[in-house]
Amino acid sequence: MPSVLITGANRGIGLELVRLYSERGYQVLAVCRESSDELDELADATIAGIDVTDEASVGAVQSIVEQLLDEPLDLLINNAGIFLNETLDSMDFDQIRQQFEVNSIAPLMVSYALLPFMAAGSKIANITSRMGSMEDNGSGAYYGYRASKAALNAFGKSLAIDLKPKGIAVAQLHPGFVQTRMVNFAGDITPEQAAAGLATRIDELTLENTGSFWHSNGQQLPW
Repeated sequence: MPSVLITGANRGIGLELVRLYSERGYQVLAVCRESSDELDELADATIAGIDVTDEASVGAVQSIVEQLLDEPLDLLINNAGIFLNETLDSMDFDQIRQQFEVNSIAPLMVSYALLPFMAAGSKIANITSRMGSMEDNGSGAYYGYRASKAALNAFGKSLAIDLKPKGIAVAQLHPGFVQTRMVNFAGDITPEQAAAGLATRIDELTLENTGSFWHSNGQQLPW
């Protein structure tokens, strides 16, 4: 049975990814701060009470994964994230730091912690945003979110280069403008549509295209 670990799994895109991979027959390990009856029913194992920015919490995930998996972890989806806004009229540097901790440093820390359980053929999918693209930025603002996602893209690119000799592929994936609580349920597509698109991009991820930056609809995005 293939296995997947998904962070930020308790709602929105994360929950739909849990549902999708459960329906595909994966052993689903769902990591979250707070669980729900729906998540507990869908996932094979719910690892709740986890703060992905905290090294001890991530260490606890590492220990639980070691107990749960008999085979290498096939797929890690770094989905947990936060979306806040800063403008020149309303700048909050603590808020910017928080976004770096959650959106960029945490996925790198989780990936590093779980690498011992991965092998040739395993994949890492970092759920990023096209707002981390320099070329695509035509409206400004959102200083912390844009910069933290750009940092995540940089981390993911380096991981892709360093892990290619080990046979592990890495992708940076933008889900689209999704109707989730993060954006007050504004958006162009549903979480179900986003999850389906993301899964398709993950299916297509190989060592030949590792390190790329993709929209869930298949469009390759500019850095």
